[in-house]
Amino acid sequence: MTDNNSPPGSPKVNPDHNSEANPLPKDDSSLENIVRRFQDSMSVAKKHKFWETQPVGQFKDVGDTSLPEGPIEPPTPLSEVKQEPYNLPSPYEWTTCDMDSEETCNEVYNLLKNNYVEDDENMFRFNYSKEFLRWALRPPGYYKSWHIGVRAKTSKKLVAYITGAPARIRVRDEVVKMAEINFLCVHKKLRSKRLAPVMIKEVTRRVHLENIWQAAYTAGVVLPTPITTCQYWHRSLNPKKLIDVGFSRLGPRMTMSRTIKLYKLPDQPATPGFRKMELRDVPAVTRLLRNYLSQFVVSPDFDENDVEHWLLPTEDVIDSYLVESPKTHDITDFCSFYTLPSSILGNQNYSILKAAYSYYNVSTKTPLLQLMNDALIVAKKKDFDVFNALDVMHNESFLKELKFGPGDGQLHYYLYNYRIQNALRTSELGLVLL
Repeated sequence: MTDNNSPPGSPKVNPDHNSEANPLPKDDSSLENIVRRFQDSMSVAKKHKFWETQPVGQFKDVGDTSLPEGPIEPPTPLSEVKQEPYNLPSPYEWTTCDMDSEETCNEVYNLLKNNYVEDDENMFRFNYSKEFLRWALRPPGYYKSWHIGVRAKTSKKLVAYITGAPARIRVRDEVVKMAEINFLCVHKKLRSKRLAPVMIKEVTRRVHLENIWQAAYTAGVVLPTPITTCQYWHRSLNPKKLIDVGFSRLGPRMTMSRTIKLYKLPDQPATPGFRKMELRDVPAVTRLLRNYLSQFVVSPDFDENDVEHWLLPTEDVIDSYLVESPKTHDITDFCSFYTLPSSILGNQNYSILKAAYSYYNVSTKTPLLQLMNDALIVAKKKDFDVFNALDVMHNESFLKELKFGPGDGQLHYYLYNYRIQNALRTSELGLVLL
């Protein structure tokens, strides 16, 4: 439920930062400041006409403590939910994309690969693999009807896409059934057709038909109204390649050999009992994760089925490692990262940037710094070029120390039809959306 193809945090290091010299940014991300900066930069003509009609936090209400937390609009009786799809412009028709079908999965993959999120300089574009898309879109209890495509009627070519995936999200003490909305993509040649608002309304309608009235989503642009704003941080694993392709650049007074030395990692993880997660670990990891996530204001409410789906290692999709105490055999710590490559546009030597994205990490006995350094080591051994992390949960505690540098994009988190009175600090957010 986002109204354009804006980057969820630019997949690129800010060239004016380097991880040694720059402190963590000051906390100027309070909702009031974000809204003020946003409104200062907007002309009246560019106000969000679509979002002002939707049950989302409105800019005019920021700071109004009389508005209660929780649903903004009550559920509609299901018999009153629109039964027919919304009308598309006449050359186009709706299609439901069966991600079990190899042919359809290929179509979705190619649409996203060629038209989805790019950085501001058009140097990199996300390249989600087919295995990743199937993982992301088919969690326990998923609805095929939420995998929505738009085809050209004459050629039957897939030209636009939007998805929902069911989730249980806990907001303070309330566990709410939600849809996680993602992969909104319109073919580059059709961006002027205003397809996105119709697609958002259509996915909302289909979510309502399942008696679900809330949603979570992210965007790289400011819409009404973020619950928090995060920043991506990047840790070089293959600095020479990152510099060669323009992802990052040599710091002042740095040579390539000094840079390679700066980012060098040990050959093996340091923590005794650090190993890959297995199916038998699901109950222990679920307990560890649920206990950890309970401290955040907003986080997923994972059960064992969710943990098995989202965190059990799948090659080139999700990597998960844990620490099993050599003495007691208790599972004490856990870390995970997912695989999201980017296509490198217009480079003669390289076509793919292999990026790992920090997912969920829990430290109880092993210091988080050590645990994440071990995660960097295994990512490097698996030939990742860069390791990315948002400044959510406790991530801020290891970013500088482990030589992450701040990126040049922000990621804004949103809830649909659910109001949170005050914007969260990033450290109060326990949710990572793909």
